[in-house]
Amino acid sequence: MTKAVRIASLATAHPTHVLERDFVAAEAKRIFARFGDEFERMASVFSNTGIDRRYSVCPLEWFESATSWNDRANRFLDGAKTLFREAATKALAAASEKPSDIDVIVTVSSTGIATPSIEAHVMHDMGFRDDVLRVPVFGLGCAGGVTGLALASQLAQSNGSPRKVLLVIIELCTLHFRPDEMSKSNIVATALFGDGAAALVISTEGEGPVIEYAGQHTWANTIDIMGWRVDDEGLGAIFARSIPDLVLSDLRPAVDTFLAKHNLAATDIDHFTFHPGGTKVVQALESIFEMPEGQLDDERKVLRGYGNMSAPTVMFVLQEALKKPAKGRRFIGSLGPGFTASFLTLQH
Repeated sequence: MTKAVRIASLATAHPTHVLERDFVAAEAKRIFARFGDEFERMASVFSNTGIDRRYSVCPLEWFESATSWNDRANRFLDGAKTLFREAATKALAAASEKPSDIDVIVTVSSTGIATPSIEAHVMHDMGFRDDVLRVPVFGLGCAGGVTGLALASQLAQSNGSPRKVLLVIIELCTLHFRPDEMSKSNIVATALFGDGAAALVISTEGEGPVIEYAGQHTWANTIDIMGWRVDDEGLGAIFARSIPDLVLSDLRPAVDTFLAKHNLAATDIDHFTFHPGGTKVVQALESIFEMPEGQLDDERKVLRGYGNMSAPTVMFVLQEALKKPAKGRRFIGSLGPGFTASFLTLQH
């Protein structure tokens, strides 16, 4: 009989440099002053994000001259290796596992390029086996946390026998701050994005939440809604349409279709966990799932304390949710470039 795949542990990590909202808003005003009144017309976004602070792999003074692809790439690799080690070490300890116990490492990131990929740089000094299966995943953006968890759960049993999987999700969004660009997308990214990492041990052992069903929905003609633009200076954020409006109009039918494939309905869900892309997105999620306003408190708490870290953010929210003695079925969802929604259900 096939054993259930479980989340044996979940840990998070963030860099040491703190970005306080009011200070960032003031610095952004100074840095973008050469664009005149254009910044002032968009400055209110800083006070409307629901974010108090975020964390960055770079010190504050770096943001004045963040223009070199080479510098961004080097800082990405250094920061990603540090966060990989911290998050993975904490997750392994919480699951009472050693690095040598792990059969598969899945590494999810869309905010930097490293070849060899991040886990290859750290695996031997951390004590992972030479024959560990490495699965780096790129390009999923904010949907990477849920999709990565789905992939890890599939790999835990894909060869016919149980395997222990370490999933590490790392995004260093602040590395793509663009002082050279005055656009709505860039100002929104400047106000929203933070850096962070999450790590999970996925196994058929223990008593953790059971991973049930997973799926995705990618809407046609939505490639330009969200993602990264590549140019000579680096990556530039793309937010071409109102994501809250799309959530309000299109997400619920996609979720209902996913649940129906597994003979479920929204009324069968006891708890919801979402990637909090921003305050308006959280409000839209409460609306379409007919929740009282304020029910997604974990999402707001994570957004307030860490900002939007892209893919790891939903795991920060899940970590908060799992601290509570909740039982039943949990739906987890996130939205990312594609434009794609990623879904997963847990039993706990």
